[in-house]
Parts: sequence; C-alpha cells; structure tokens
Amino acid sequence: MTGGEAPHLAIGRAAEDAACRHLERAGYRILVRNFRHRLGELDVVAIEGGTLALVEVRYRASARYGGAAASVTAAKRRRLARAAQVLLKRQPALAALPARFDVVDVQGPAGELRCRLIRAAFSL
Repeated sequence: MTGGEAPHLAIGRAAEDAACRHLERAGYRILVRNFRHRLGELDVVAIEGGTLALVEVRYRASARYGGAAASVTAAKRRRLARAAQVLLKRQPALAALPARFDVVDVQGPAGELRCRLIRAAFSL
C-alpha cells in the first residue's frame, strides 16, 4: 500500500491487481483497466479465447454477506452495460467479438488475497 492513500483505495487497487494476475494466468489478455465514462465503469476489459470479457472485480474481506459476486446488483449490471455500450461504440473492432460479463471475486486480507473467476457471471 502506498503512503497517504486511503486504506479502502489501497485494498481496492491490490484486489484489482490480484484479479488481473489471476486473469492473465487463466489465459486472458488484458486490453484496458478502469474504463470510465459518466454512465459507468468497467474494471477490466480483456480477450479470452476470441471472446471479449468485460470483467467486474469485487472485493470483500469475507464471504459473510454473500461474497463479492453477490454484490453485483441489478443497478450495477445496468451501469456496466451502459459503460460497455460506450466502449463498443468507441472500439468497433471489439464490438465485432462475442462478449460476456465475468466477475472476479476477490476475498481475504490484503496480504492473502484469493481470486475466483466466474465466467459469464450474468447476462443482460
């Protein structure tokens, strides 16, 4: 964690870094991290086996309240879909690929993050 950074931002960054390493080990090629638009944000945009993977990274210290994947609400899915639409309009080559929404569920304390990939975690 970097000095001066708020603890929740530091753990969020660490969780996203761990998720990207996990995705790369699983054969994903990361294209973009933190695509932001006023309509929404995509944590990771990657390609895996010819499919565009729009990946939401969710961190929870424990699974006590259903785990990170359970925290992707209907409202969050709508924001992800809107951000994806913007990205695909800007990147026509990506729009030609089949696409899916994946989730990387990251859990544990900062020094012991564990990742679980959920392919095609939800559809719209």
